[in-house]
Amino acid sequence: MPLRCLQEHSLGRAVCAFEDGRSCLMRTFDYARAASPAQAFSTASGEGQRFYLAGGTTLLDLVKLDVMQPQQLVDINHLALKQVESLPDGRLRIGALVSNTDLARHPLVQQRYPVLSEAILAGASTQLRNKATTAGNVMQRVRCPYFRDGISACNKRQPGSGCAAIGGMNRSVHAVLGTSDHCIATHPSDMCVGMAAIGGQVTVQGANGSRDIPFADFHLLPGDTP
Repeated sequence: MPLRCLQEHSLGRAVCAFEDGRSCLMRTFDYARAASPAQAFSTASGEGQRFYLAGGTTLLDLVKLDVMQPQQLVDINHLALKQVESLPDGRLRIGALVSNTDLARHPLVQQRYPVLSEAILAGASTQLRNKATTAGNVMQRVRCPYFRDGISACNKRQPGSGCAAIGGMNRSVHAVLGTSDHCIATHPSDMCVGMAAIGGQVTVQGANGSRDIPFADFHLLPGDTP
């Protein structure tokens, strides 16, 4: 067996560091598995940074990059939110945990909202779509390289630090409309464009009840506090 691809430190300890002194080793965090929405709300309402874990295709990347620093991840994958249901008025109710692949390939979605199916299939690879969830797609963080590098000025990552993208090398790939003097990042989701086009609605549920938000109003412009 060739050994040239094996790491010298087999226990997984960090053997490198970023230029700004950060370690390559992920920060530790607590893990909890929620058995019900109520348990998920109560677990995630504690002190410190706590996030829900579903597909994890974006969240875990940002944790590894040290951009997000959770004290706890609350696993919601066992909640009963993986169905696509037909409503009496002809609309569809899509569970938060329906995978992007299942949503795009669902016969009712393809029949009633083909633009949504096409938008989902236009984004990401098959492997990512198999894992990513509908809610995770909607809630994913921006893919601005200045947000993700962990060291550049970014008002999203560190409020008040500035926006390196405005005068940066990659200005041409950022937003033209819907920007502010504090952020010019674009939303990364193709699916969300389809959701807005069909007039979708988001049902948000929390410890104090639930409410419905028109999809076009769900994502806010950056303003002074992106």
